[in-house]
Amino acid sequence: MKTIKRRSFLTNVAITSALGVAATLPTEANTKKKTFIHHVYFWLKNPSSEADRNKLIEGLTALSKVPTIRFHHIGLPASTNRSVIERSYSVSWMLFFDNLEEEEVYQKHPIHLKFVEDYSHLWEKVIVYDSEQV
Repeated sequence: MKTIKRRSFLTNVAITSALGVAATLPTEANTKKKTFIHHVYFWLKNPSSEADRNKLIEGLTALSKVPTIRFHHIGLPASTNRSVIERSYSVSWMLFFDNLEEEEVYQKHPIHLKFVEDYSHLWEKVIVYDSEQV
């Protein structure tokens, strides 16, 4: 049986550990996956109508079933009040996707197309802010 000296053993352990860590470090291939955020603000035609707001929220809840959506948030204007805060919208809709391609699938998905068809009569204005992770 071959005897391994302590120094050789420790060197081999260090090299093996370093290789294991290196295998988990980001590579060019896996760093191209950048989270994509799609944030939509809706201004209702009848902003004082609770029924219209609830109907839009109902539609957004159904829309959240598109399988490429990783996380969704339906929101109403917060009570914060500073000069830089926009509070004139009725409902916000924020979505997280794994990447731009997944968001593009969402845009063409039958659930999304049906949402636009069934609920677009409720809003007078929509603004979208899309962003990709740095």
